[in-house]
Amino acid sequence: MTVQPLSLFAGPDHAGGAAPLLSANEFGTQFGLLPREKIELMARRRMIQAEGKIEEEQFQPASLDLRLGSHAYRVRASFLPGQDRRMKERLPALESADEAISLDGNGAVLERGCVYVIPLLEYLDLPKDIFGVANPKSSTGRLDIFTRLITDKSDVFDRVARGYEGRLYAEVSPRSFSVRVRKGSKLNQIRFRRLNSQQLERTNFNIEDKDLRERHKSMPLVDRALELRRGGLVLRVGLSAEPIEGVIGYKAQKHADILDVDRAGAYRVADYWDPVRARPDKRLILDPGEFYILASRERLQIPPELAAEMVPIDRAMGEFRVHYAGFFDPGFGAGANNHPCARAVLEVRSHEVPFFLEDGQVVGRLLYEKMAEPPQLLYGASAVSNYQGQGLKLSKHFRME
Repeated sequence: MTVQPLSLFAGPDHAGGAAPLLSANEFGTQFGLLPREKIELMARRRMIQAEGKIEEEQFQPASLDLRLGSHAYRVRASFLPGQDRRMKERLPALESADEAISLDGNGAVLERGCVYVIPLLEYLDLPKDIFGVANPKSSTGRLDIFTRLITDKSDVFDRVARGYEGRLYAEVSPRSFSVRVRKGSKLNQIRFRRLNSQQLERTNFNIEDKDLRERHKSMPLVDRALELRRGGLVLRVGLSAEPIEGVIGYKAQKHADILDVDRAGAYRVADYWDPVRARPDKRLILDPGEFYILASRERLQIPPELAAEMVPIDRAMGEFRVHYAGFFDPGFGAGANNHPCARAVLEVRSHEVPFFLEDGQVVGRLLYEKMAEPPQLLYGASAVSNYQGQGLKLSKHFRME
C-alpha cells in the first residue's frame, strides 16, 4: 500500500484533508481494541499514513509497529511538549537538519545513557472515537532500551488523544548497551481503541474479575489457580532452578559491544549477558542500577478475543521496575489442548537500594481488555512471532549456543 510521501519535516497538516470517518459497514458495530484487519483499514482510509510505504510486517494481531525516521536528535533530558505546544516549538532543531544525526544508510549509534528524540515515519489523522496507546516492542524492552511515544500538544507519554492529527515521535534512551539503529528500525508499537458514545471520557477498560473467572473456566488463562488482584491477573517471579544449568535469569554486562537492533540471531549471549543461577534459598538480590531478565513462575495464554498488558508493580511493594514492554497479543501462549505454554519475561531494574526477590514473589499484574473482534491471524501463527511458547528468553538478537 502506497501513501503520499512527506518531506523530512512536513506534518499531516500539509498532507491535505482530514481522514473520513469509517462507516458502520466498514467498521462494524463493535468497540474495543482494534484487530489487525481494522488497523489495515485505518491505513487504507489514511487515518494512518507514513513517509513512503507501510510495510506488511508492521501489522500485528492487535497493534502496529512504528518505524524510526531518517534523523535523530540528542537532547539533554526527557521532556513533553505540554498541552499547548508542538514538538518543534520545544525542540527547534526539528526545523533544521544541521543538528540532526542521520539514520539513513547504515544508520547511527545511539550511546548508552543518552536521550534522543526521533520523528517517526508514521503519522496519524484519527477520528473522534479512536485513540492510541503505545508501548515498546518486546525485543526493545529486553535490550533495556527505554522508549516512549510523544505527540504534539500532550503532557503524557505513550498516549494519543482521540481525534489526534499530527506527527509521532519516539524518545529513545539505551540503558545497558549502545545500539545501532537506522531509518525504518522498529522500537515501539501502538494499539488503537474505538469507543462508543458512552465511553468517550472513560480511562479504564479492563475486564472485571468476575468475567475473568468465567473465562478461565472455559479457557485457562494460567497453568495454575487463578489469582486476581485489583482487576488483573497476579504474576509472580520464578527463581527456582531451570533445566538448563540452573539458570533463572540474565544480568546485562556493563561494557559490551555495540548492538544492531535489526540483526536477529547475530550475537553470542556470553558477550552481553552474565547468567544468574538459582540459589538454594531461591532468592535473588537485585543490585541498584543493574538490569535483569527474569521470567514469571506462571505460564499463561491470551484468548483470541482478548488482549493484555502488564502493568508496573505498585510502589508500596518494592523500589524496582518490572517491565518495559507490556503488550500481550491475542493468541500469545496458546498451547496444545488449550493449555497455557508461555511465561511472561520480566525486564527488571532495582532503583535506589539493593532489593531481595524471593521465588513466587508478586511482581506485577496482567490487565485484560476485550478486542473489538478477534484478529484473523493470532500471535504464533506467523514467522515473526518470536516469543510464542517462551520460557526464560532473551531478545531475538541472541543465539543460544
